[in-house]
Amino acid sequence: MLWKLLVQYLRPHQRLLIAVVVFQLAQSIASLYLPTLNADIIDHGVATGDTGYILGTGSWMLLITLAQIACSITAVYFGAKAAMSLGRDLRDAIFARVGEFSEQEVAYFGAPSLITRTTNDVQQVQQLVLMTCTLLVAAPILSIGGVVMAIRQDAQLSWLIAVAVPVLLIAVGLIVSRMVPLFRKMQTRIDTVNRVLREQLAGIRVVRAFVREGMETERFAAANSDVTELALRAGRLMALMFPVVILVLNISSVAVIWFGAFRIEDRSMQVGTLIAFLSYLMQILMSVMMATFMAVMIPRAAVSADRIGEVLRTESSVRPPLDPVLSSAGRGELELVDVGFAYPGAEQPVLEGISFTARAGQTTAIIGSTGAGKTTLVNLLPRLFDAGSGSVRLDGVDVRELHPDLLWGHIGLVPQKPYLFSGTVRSNLLYGKPDADEDELWSALAIAQARDFVQEMDGGLDAPVSQGGTNLSGGQRQRLAIARALVKQPGLYIFDDSFSSLDTATDARLRQALKRSTAGATLVIVAQRVSSIIDAEQILVLDDGRIVGRGTHHSLLETSETYREIVSSQLTAEEAA
Repeated sequence: MLWKLLVQYLRPHQRLLIAVVVFQLAQSIASLYLPTLNADIIDHGVATGDTGYILGTGSWMLLITLAQIACSITAVYFGAKAAMSLGRDLRDAIFARVGEFSEQEVAYFGAPSLITRTTNDVQQVQQLVLMTCTLLVAAPILSIGGVVMAIRQDAQLSWLIAVAVPVLLIAVGLIVSRMVPLFRKMQTRIDTVNRVLREQLAGIRVVRAFVREGMETERFAAANSDVTELALRAGRLMALMFPVVILVLNISSVAVIWFGAFRIEDRSMQVGTLIAFLSYLMQILMSVMMATFMAVMIPRAAVSADRIGEVLRTESSVRPPLDPVLSSAGRGELELVDVGFAYPGAEQPVLEGISFTARAGQTTAIIGSTGAGKTTLVNLLPRLFDAGSGSVRLDGVDVRELHPDLLWGHIGLVPQKPYLFSGTVRSNLLYGKPDADEDELWSALAIAQARDFVQEMDGGLDAPVSQGGTNLSGGQRQRLAIARALVKQPGLYIFDDSFSSLDTATDARLRQALKRSTAGATLVIVAQRVSSIIDAEQILVLDDGRIVGRGTHHSLLETSETYREIVSSQLTAEEAA
């Protein structure tokens, strides 16, 4: 998967990679040529006392060194640019694919894992490309070229290369083979740390309310310790690698000097040649070391590439139609015909045999006990999930045949947990309709009973909103989420228990204002409180995934035992209060 990912996402940056290879080649040639010039200075210039030869050859060495530095800097620049571009493209691709996921795929991967794959995993692949461009490209050139140049200097000492290189490869290979399993576990444990941290930050109020800071600290410490333990084990092996490499380098250097000294003594070899041979041996061994260092990075990058590829290969269960319908009546009339739905792996369906029609200009309310399937039903309407059986139709067209943008353009959804984005009140309200003017914004706020508190905020419409709207109360977040849907002015409004944080008086005022402002639209309201839906033209009573009652408030009191129980329990609770 790593190779496939690199080929696919580096193809647009071929010119950068070619530039890296060209400049690395030039740098390597300079590195291979310099020891020979140095040997010439020692054997010819110094031995004969020819100052002019020394200065001339030294000048060439200086120019070559400067060119080598320039090539090295340029190669690193283009390599870094290619690596950063790869990282950018991978993050874009993951984000685009996750944006297409339904709730089902997001739940399968989990938000913490998707964040890790978009950040840490991409960084591992990106780092591999960077190190490849700066180290690995030069390694084969220097190793092969070093062998050729060393043999040219003295073929009889070349047996030392044949011994030193395999010893280095075997020693480093044994260390790397023990590091690979550790890196495979590392990414999974980083996922766990992210998951625990996300849970604690999102549920900080619950943690404090139940005085569980100590337990959560221990839970995070356990996850953190698992990662630290793996990192230390990998670090110890990494720390062992460099002493082993240095040991092989030093022993090889001593061997070259030892055996070379005998050849110098019998005048079959010159001092400059010995120094050049030693330089080439060092280049060969350093190249092998760089290649083995890359071998450490490749397994971890391969694991990360597999995790990235898993996201990119996953197709959304909610697929856009091949021949989408591009126009709609826009009335917002909703019809469900024998709809059923079951979560993957579930033994029983969540919804079964759901059929009803929500007409324009009317309010259809859905009520039922916890776990009855109300939110699941609501998620089918804008295609957050696709129905397992039956069909969901908007203005007579199956939602699976509508173009996604057209479908979502006709729906204003206020979810059960209202979410506000970091920015301002204005930027959140404009989310559904970017070209809305101030009058439209204030009108929507007034209908949502949010105008007063927004006016009191420092900055009004430009008052800051923190991520998730944490600087606002639950009721304020709900009202702003309702106002955001109202600004859009869709044909179909879906309120998924969107009035739960409002007091009874505010709830009543909001429902009256909604009825006036959305007179021609279709309203679908999921509610826990009977008072929120008492005036609905159609109330659906959901129980265990089936519709067990249908009608107005008064008719259901006479015909539906389940509805009477719900009403009775709420009246009793209100009276007890």
